[in-house]
This record gives sequence, C-alpha cells and structure tokens, in this order.
Amino acid sequence: MAKTKYNEIYMALREKMEDGTYGFQELLPSENTLVKEFDCSRNTIRRAIGQLASEGYVQSIHGKGVRIIYQPGQQQSEFILGGIESLKEAVARNRKNYTTRVVCFAELTVDETIQRRTTFPVGAQIYYIQRVRCIEGEALIIDHNYFLKDVVRDLTPEIAERSIYEYMEKDLGESIVTTKRKMTVERVNQIDETYLDLKDYNCMAVVSSMTYNKDGVMFEFTQSRHRPDRFVFYDLAHRTK
Repeated sequence: MAKTKYNEIYMALREKMEDGTYGFQELLPSENTLVKEFDCSRNTIRRAIGQLASEGYVQSIHGKGVRIIYQPGQQQSEFILGGIESLKEAVARNRKNYTTRVVCFAELTVDETIQRRTTFPVGAQIYYIQRVRCIEGEALIIDHNYFLKDVVRDLTPEIAERSIYEYMEKDLGESIVTTKRKMTVERVNQIDETYLDLKDYNCMAVVSSMTYNKDGVMFEFTQSRHRPDRFVFYDLAHRTK
C-alpha cells in the first residue's frame, strides 16, 4: 500500500510539473501542505520528492524548500540517458503524439554475423523487429530490435506496435533492470531513407543498447536511429567534493 501511495504522489506531482501547473523555478508546496493534500506521512512525501529529484525534476534548497528545475521540452523529444523507459513512456512524458509501425518481424537463429552485432551467443533463438516511430506525424526514428525468445516469450507484431516493455512487465512478469548504451553519429543508410522523413539530413543519431533482466541475462539488443534535429538525450549529475 505504501508503495502505491508513494507512486501516486510521485506521478501526481510530476504531471503538474509537466503540464505547467507548477512552473519552472517555482517552489513546490510545503511538506506540511502536501501531507494534508495527499493524506499521508512525511516519509511518503519525501520518498516521492526524492524520486523526482533523482530524475531532474526538482532540487531541494536548504532553508527554502524544493525548487522545480524541470523545463518542458520544445521541438525535440527528450530521452533519459540515465534511466530506462520505453518510447511510449518517453513521448507521454514529453506530451507528444506517436505511432509505431512494424515493418519487419522475423524469428531468427543467431549466426556469427548477428553475434558480432549483438553479442547474443551463436545458436540462440531471437525475434528481429524493425519499428518506425512517428512523433507528431513525422517518421523520426527507426528501431532495430533483437529480443531473446527465452525471455520475451510469444512476442507478436501487435505487441511490438503497442509496447514490448509494458508486455514484459505486466504480462510476463519480467523485471527490466539494467541498460548499457553507446551513442554515435552515422551516415544514413538505405533503410533510413526508405522509412524516415529525413529532410536534407545525411546522418543519424544512433543509440545502441544492451538491456538485462533481474537475472543478469541480456535479453535485448537495440539500435535506435534518430533524425538528429529532433533528438536529445539528457542526464543528471551531481558534483561531489
């Protein structure tokens, strides 16, 4: 019950910052006010605010309160470097409309070529999916997904069009724990030109990710290719002395 309450408060405060009810550089209502508003303990409020602080929404100011440092995204779609979120979650946070179109869905056995690309062992059974991501009506991203069939069981194109992570967590009971990412800039390729609205761009922002479950098993390798003018990854860091 406590976790449910903490999540409820976290989501409610986050939504108010994202929709502008609480503006950039304003102070959140006092801890006493929030305790009364949500009918909960101080510790529950502090946990919710701590989560918001860890994600770069707020910063505690000694003697003053909790200041909002979140600024709503403008043209670009903002993705979190230090966290793990699906595109569905990212565009909801950015308050943008999106659609996903599966243009390739195949069941493959890992050979040496795929092994070099993904590090999955030769002989492993995988799903290979290409998904075109349209944000605000523009085809801006193409994902090349490789999922281990032993973990992501019974995957279908319909599930891939909705949210694979949501399916894993809600239907399969899987825990998505760790992602390692590499970001590069690469020239456009024929697949990019076929499916994306590239304008005059001849390069792509490319994020390659290896994602692990609670058992330390890498179940996903994804290369996500973004049109550069509508892309930004951000991180949150704290300086320590």
